[in-house]
Amino acid sequence: MAAKNLEDILKTTNPVDLLRNSQIGAYVYPVVAPEFTNWRDEQAAWRNSAVLFDQSHHMVDLFIKGPDAVKLISDTAINSMKGFAPNKAKQYVPTTPAGNVIGDGILFYLEEEHLVYVGRAPAANWLMFHAETGGYNVDIVKDDRSPARPMGKAITRQFYRYQIQGPNAEQVIEKLNGGPFPPIKFFNMGEIAIAGRQVRALRHGMAGAPGLEIWGPYAEGEEVKEAILEAGAEFGIVPVGSRAYASNTLESGWIPSPLPAIYTGDELKSYREWLPANSYEATGGLAGSFVSNNIEDYYTNPYELGYGPFVKFDHDFIGRDALEKMDKDAQRHKVTFAWNGEDVADIYTSLFDGSELPYKFFDIPIANYASASFDKISKGGKTVGASMFAGYSYNERKGLSLGIVDPDVQIGDEVILTWGEPDGGTKKTTVERHRQKEVRAIVSPVPYAEVVRESYEGEWRRKPVTA
Repeated sequence: MAAKNLEDILKTTNPVDLLRNSQIGAYVYPVVAPEFTNWRDEQAAWRNSAVLFDQSHHMVDLFIKGPDAVKLISDTAINSMKGFAPNKAKQYVPTTPAGNVIGDGILFYLEEEHLVYVGRAPAANWLMFHAETGGYNVDIVKDDRSPARPMGKAITRQFYRYQIQGPNAEQVIEKLNGGPFPPIKFFNMGEIAIAGRQVRALRHGMAGAPGLEIWGPYAEGEEVKEAILEAGAEFGIVPVGSRAYASNTLESGWIPSPLPAIYTGDELKSYREWLPANSYEATGGLAGSFVSNNIEDYYTNPYELGYGPFVKFDHDFIGRDALEKMDKDAQRHKVTFAWNGEDVADIYTSLFDGSELPYKFFDIPIANYASASFDKISKGGKTVGASMFAGYSYNERKGLSLGIVDPDVQIGDEVILTWGEPDGGTKKTTVERHRQKEVRAIVSPVPYAEVVRESYEGEWRRKPVTA
């Protein structure tokens, strides 16, 4: 009989084997064209002029409405809810009872007793489970991400969602608004005028300079997009395709897809029974050169991912006891790995030098080949960390990846990143037969891009990490 839920699957399958040999295929950023010009110019535009990011399709929108909406968030988030009120936003980070990260996303406080979570599936699923089972007085409406392969079918979401970012974003917004850049504080919401409409906007700085995230009824999306591109033409605005979009984080420093730490623990059994057999958690892929039979070796905590400033013990939340007991200074910390150019070139050379078995392909600008990655980082023959999100920055002319290292690893240290999976690779559909390559890498700050380190308006991402 077919398994009905994740817990059923794990009765007969090691979660590491399940995820490392997933048949789900590549994680796709749906609907949005791969490139509007070319991904190199699109990357350059967020550094040099302005860009329009179309975020309308790849994230879950989870609407949470009712008297217990904020309580649901408070009970499940490491973040404090002090001062959280309508027209504010915050990054939402839930943890398991053991203090390990499930996922993250952005919470928008739309109006009294009405919030929307926007992000990937793991945190949305966690919220839905607790809303259904925890006795909260809330109504939940899930507007799921668009299908990865629509196969010609019409796509409709409740909202379009765009970002106007880059050093010229302020000028674009002022032209659209017919006046000065709206006085909206960082991660607060207001309104601007676009195409004769008042559009809700969040002050955000994804590319390092002041910008806005805007949203409205999906049916109005194309008209609003055209107005933005028309107003931004004189300021060099470029629409960014799905191919370049995710590579922005290599420069700005957010690790998008840590493995949700829910595969073990008796206290999470009811959650695994709630998760269907086709859920993200049951079907997602795990890639990389680090191999352990213990799935917990792939778990991460908030301090490792740079979310330490979010952890506030002014409220009770799932995972609080475990996090209070952690020595935060003894945890691994987030860094950027700058890949050696000659070693990356060797990966490509192996495709053309007649090698019977080339190195694992390094796709650009995003090299990930599963929804979660864990490549081994070693120093002096000892494993000292993991690379978790890899790609190429045309702005920096470097292969870069984001990951975590042991506390004694210093900025500036050279480490070895093992690229590719052992024994010719796993059975994932995204994995060709290959051999591994040891790539030299320099442990570097987060964010890697100096302009983002100096100007980003969120301390957790702006403040460089040093050991």
